[in-house]
Amino acid sequence: MIKKSDVEHVALLARLELSDNEKEVYTRQLNDILGHFESLQKLDTTGVEPTAHVLSLFNVFREDKVDRHLPLEKVLANCPDRDEDCFRVPKIV
Repeated sequence: MIKKSDVEHVALLARLELSDNEKEVYTRQLNDILGHFESLQKLDTTGVEPTAHVLSLFNVFREDKVDRHLPLEKVLANCPDRDEDCFRVPKIV
């Protein structure tokens, strides 16, 4: 069970200023959420495989192949600063 002091502690860690009314509301809402999880714990899940997602997911990759590319002058046409055939960018440290 979540207590008001738990909500105050988390708010302090998150650097949040909560009014007394907000603390009460969040305490009640978090306890309601935990109550829903308790009801889920009562369900019989025998034979149910654990899943991370309800749908089977897979990545779709295109074949990695050499293709046409833009001519160098067209690539560098809008470059604000360049050094011969390279982009010049500010040094970031």
